[in-house]
Amino acid sequence: MIDVKQVSKYYPNKKMAVDGLSFSIGEGELFGFLGPNGAGKTTTIRMMIGLLQPSAGEITINNLNVQRNKKQVQSDIGVVFELPNLYVRSSIRDNLKLFAALNNVSNARIDEVLDSLQLLERQHDKVSSLSKGWKQRVLIARALLHKPKVLFLDEPTSGLDPNTTALIRSFIYKFKQEGTTIVLTTHDMHEADELCDRVGIMCNGKLAALDDPAKLKSLHGKNEIHVEYTYDGNVVKEVWPLDDEETPRSVYQLMTSNQLISLHTKEASLGDVFAVLTGSELS
Repeated sequence: MIDVKQVSKYYPNKKMAVDGLSFSIGEGELFGFLGPNGAGKTTTIRMMIGLLQPSAGEITINNLNVQRNKKQVQSDIGVVFELPNLYVRSSIRDNLKLFAALNNVSNARIDEVLDSLQLLERQHDKVSSLSKGWKQRVLIARALLHKPKVLFLDEPTSGLDPNTTALIRSFIYKFKQEGTTIVLTTHDMHEADELCDRVGIMCNGKLAALDDPAKLKSLHGKNEIHVEYTYDGNVVKEVWPLDDEETPRSVYQLMTSNQLISLHTKEASLGDVFAVLTGSELS
């Protein structure tokens, strides 16, 4: 569905924002695009949706060159930016009606999307009265009105409370199940791990890694065991590698000498992988 071929972007000051990037995203795939601030992922997304022109390379969506076929490509994509860009003095429904009119979308489709995102009861409320979570649902509804083949979501749960976050994630998973190709940028490693079929981790304008979360954790993560025990009347806390042959012997010794207070294993996380590959952690 999406093909990025040797794409680079540099600015007049010759600063290289994206450097020879190549990857593909399959139809119906939920692809996580991760990276620290300044890594180049926002620039890449802007090139993918036609807002920026690559300095080199080619991007195609649904076999259409993004730069040469902007109107056709934009009819195939929906975009939800991190910052709300709604008409706050208008109602939820009026915001959707305006976008529907621009895209020849019927009122029946508006009702369908409102129902899908549980917005019907508040459809006549002004956007200015909505919380950030409700506004996010309106943004997603607007992006889905014209039944896009590809949905770009930029930090869709940033700053939301846990209940709203869970609701938005359930919507995203539902759209994937319906066959929509989704490109998700997020700073939430749990979200990426939970939702994404594959993730691409970007650093310094290049892809540091691209694979499914489980394989990335297996390749780059470290499984550990956290141990708490007594020694000379003091409580000692240590972290031992789970795959070290000395670890089970040490645990057994603590257990037989009644020194062990607690132990638990910690599997490698996507955050651990990110830190290894980029040298930093996402907040």
